[in-house]
Amino acid sequence: MVKLLSIQPFVQGVAEAIATALKLEVEIVDRELLRVAGTGRLRSQVGVKQKRGFVNRFVLKSGQLFLISDPGEHLICTACELKGNCFYTAGVFCPIVVDGTSIGLISLVSFSADQRTRLLTNFNDLEGFLMKMAELLAGKSKEEEIVRSLLITSNQMQTIVSSIQDGIVAVDQTGVVRNCNPAALRVLKTTAESVVGRRVQEILPEFLVCRVLKYNEEFVEQIVVHPWGKRRLRLLSSAFPVLVKGKLVGAVESFRPVADLQRVASRISEGEVRMGFSDILGESIQLKQLKEKAHKVAVGESTVLIEGESGTGKELFAQAIHTASSRAGRAFVAINCCAIPDNLLESELFGYEEGAFTGAKHGGKPGKFELANGGSIFLDEIGEMPLYLQGKLLRVLQERKLERVGGVRSIDLDVRVIAATNKDLSEMVAEGEFREDLYYRLQVIPLQLPPLRERKEDIPLLLEYFLARFNRLLGKEFKGFAPDSLALLRGYSWPGNIRELQNSVEYACNMETAAFITAESLPLKIRQFPRRVDSSLSVGMRLRQKMKEVEHQVLAEALEYFGSSAQGKEKIAEVLGISRATIYRKLKEHKLG
Repeated sequence: MVKLLSIQPFVQGVAEAIATALKLEVEIVDRELLRVAGTGRLRSQVGVKQKRGFVNRFVLKSGQLFLISDPGEHLICTACELKGNCFYTAGVFCPIVVDGTSIGLISLVSFSADQRTRLLTNFNDLEGFLMKMAELLAGKSKEEEIVRSLLITSNQMQTIVSSIQDGIVAVDQTGVVRNCNPAALRVLKTTAESVVGRRVQEILPEFLVCRVLKYNEEFVEQIVVHPWGKRRLRLLSSAFPVLVKGKLVGAVESFRPVADLQRVASRISEGEVRMGFSDILGESIQLKQLKEKAHKVAVGESTVLIEGESGTGKELFAQAIHTASSRAGRAFVAINCCAIPDNLLESELFGYEEGAFTGAKHGGKPGKFELANGGSIFLDEIGEMPLYLQGKLLRVLQERKLERVGGVRSIDLDVRVIAATNKDLSEMVAEGEFREDLYYRLQVIPLQLPPLRERKEDIPLLLEYFLARFNRLLGKEFKGFAPDSLALLRGYSWPGNIRELQNSVEYACNMETAAFITAESLPLKIRQFPRRVDSSLSVGMRLRQKMKEVEHQVLAEALEYFGSSAQGKEKIAEVLGISRATIYRKLKEHKLG
């Protein structure tokens, strides 16, 4: 609501100007009958609210100018207690109207016969003058309200801009920085004095606002690298033109460090829950030793190669290594190399620039390595990566830089690589299916995950864990496994490892109706799995075991004599009359070399 009190000094000045010109006393009140201005004997009443104001209330309500020539005799004076003893002799009352509403009024009053005569004689001239003065006060009040409203809006916008986490820089049409919020100063690690008032083309030439001013186009969600002192800032930026009546008058850019976005994306993609070594279940000696080794590895920066059959928990170990490392607060990005077509894998890993190929996204797209910058990247099924990409991956690992597809600019990388495979990479190297130099670059620290059949003492613990999980998910209340089902589950070979065990428990929870999981509710392949073997098979197993022991001894002696280098292994293969691939496979089987 527009108020006269907000412009009180101006109102007082108008009152004094009217009194001087007309030689009459002036009083100006607001819609609450508070005296905002006054002259002569009324000056002392400024700030005091009128007690009666019968005439004033009438004029405020009617919105029309009103003349009272005989105070006390007019009908409107009937209810007034001062009737017949009024302190003024005549008066003109003019409402101050804004948008159809009276916000106050101007009163010209006389206290003597001479003043009364002058007022009534000149009324026709006074009427027009007074209405002009009322319009002046109405216009000034409305202007003040507009300014106040704009100031409030401006302060609200300034508060919003200052409180958001994205950096914001605003420039005029010549590129001079006119404003930047605290987040921008924080990201740039600078002060407002160092930026505001300077041309953005000189201090931040890579900012997208430079392109906006040149092309009058918007640029959305682009990763831009800005040289800033001795640092290189990698920002995800968007910039937009500022137009007034279709004319470019400036530009605004918002940005945030890519590293911040990576942390957010990592938390969201993982539901803000990242697995650690405590989440890897098992009490077997093999698993305890492996977890201890992996925990030691985690604190370093070396590349890790996790080998093991499908379903043994390779990604779980990769996450645990990342969580226990100094990079735990940064991104953990996983990609399955066999789940993406070969022709798309390169752009998924390394990103692409705008126009790199038909259908390329406007502004380009960062790859998994860029998203993982500062954190860890997990390359699952690395053995499925095509040979032509293995060479590019090797260069990335060696140089710690990458170029997007279709790009010419190198991007610095700080990424820890954790790779995994269920294949025998050494045999693939021997067969020419995997680059030898990449294999040794990846196998800085190898971790071999044992299959579930080699740590069967962990099966009861895993069964208990998955039963509790599916009880929650399926709304069940199973109390455990019946003895017959537990015997079958412990005797099964588990070719699909932990993943197969998990699926089997879920199947049983859907089939079982009793309080305990019985054998009849287990998958058919587990129920039909042979639990006993005949004597001939037993003899065969013993003979094979004996042969395996002899083979182990022969290989151990050969390694001791020829050494475990690549040349030594080739010599062993030559002496024993077997291929290089075979010797690598057998050494791996016996966990030698």
